[in-house]
Amino acid sequence: MKNNFSYLLVALLILIIGVPVAYDLELISLPLSKVLGISSLLAIGVGSLRGAGRLFHVAIFLVVAGIILSILSVALDNDALHIISQLTLFVFLLLTTFNTLRKVAVGNDVSLNRIVGAVCVYLLLGVMWSIAYSVLEYLQPGSFKGLTELATPAWNPDWIYFSFVTITTLGYGDITPLTQTARSLTVSEAIVGQFFIAVLVAGLVSAYISARQNSSKRD
Repeated sequence: MKNNFSYLLVALLILIIGVPVAYDLELISLPLSKVLGISSLLAIGVGSLRGAGRLFHVAIFLVVAGIILSILSVALDNDALHIISQLTLFVFLLLTTFNTLRKVAVGNDVSLNRIVGAVCVYLLLGVMWSIAYSVLEYLQPGSFKGLTELATPAWNPDWIYFSFVTITTLGYGDITPLTQTARSLTVSEAIVGQFFIAVLVAGLVSAYISARQNSSKRD
């Protein structure tokens, strides 16, 4: 497998963990953190689509458009641009998830890089659902209860936090869906997340350990 998914993993961890922590430490402001987080994910994540043919060229276009829209949305403080930039990011993440999953799920060889790719898909799913939640709240205000003052139509720590609490089925209850659409989104994320962990990731890890053990016995 030519793809090195470690770079994509780093970009995702920056967006999911690094940016919210930096905001709490007042190292960067929220609008700036959004631009930095999304731009880093787009710029680094596009590398995972190399060799994907037309998908790579589409990804390049989405990267450029996403970064420009993110900067404009912050500079102009325009909700419509916020949503368009979110949708652009969502499409890019969808392409990245599809390409990564295709390379992770197909093939008989089991490597550490392949397991890292599976972890990236799991994190990508969480980020994608966080975007869906933010867009839904913008289109139907009041879809969620318990959001802090940070909750805006743009990406922010609240949406990331709620999405990963949902996909891991922790369910703290501090943020709750109120509308039927919001509840459907949360249920679908929980189901997809659990099946993904139970079927693909667990299978890859088990196969990797077995391959290492067989290799040690031959040596």
